[in-house]
Amino acid sequence: MPVTMYTTQWCGFCRRLKGQLARVGVEVAEVDIERDDAAAEFVMSVNGGNQTVPTLLFSDGSTMVNPTAAQVQARLTELTAAPLSVPNGRRRCRLMM
Repeated sequence: MPVTMYTTQWCGFCRRLKGQLARVGVEVAEVDIERDDAAAEFVMSVNGGNQTVPTLLFSDGSTMVNPTAAQVQARLTELTAAPLSVPNGRRRCRLMM
């Protein structure tokens, strides 16, 4: 499940985080907010009007601003550990003795 990372070309924090995530196998789709006006607007919408990078967008729509690689990995683990849906909202349990 790739993560979208909003960056700029000159951002050292972005380069470092991208490298750290690559080393642990986290796939990142990078979007330069200085080349994509819609991306810049999105970043500002989740950062109180500021163009703060790196801003990461996850598959569930949640975001993180300037996180550590460990925080990103933890969030991805949370997303992949989401409970499975149960048809009709019913759960069946069987007690095994």
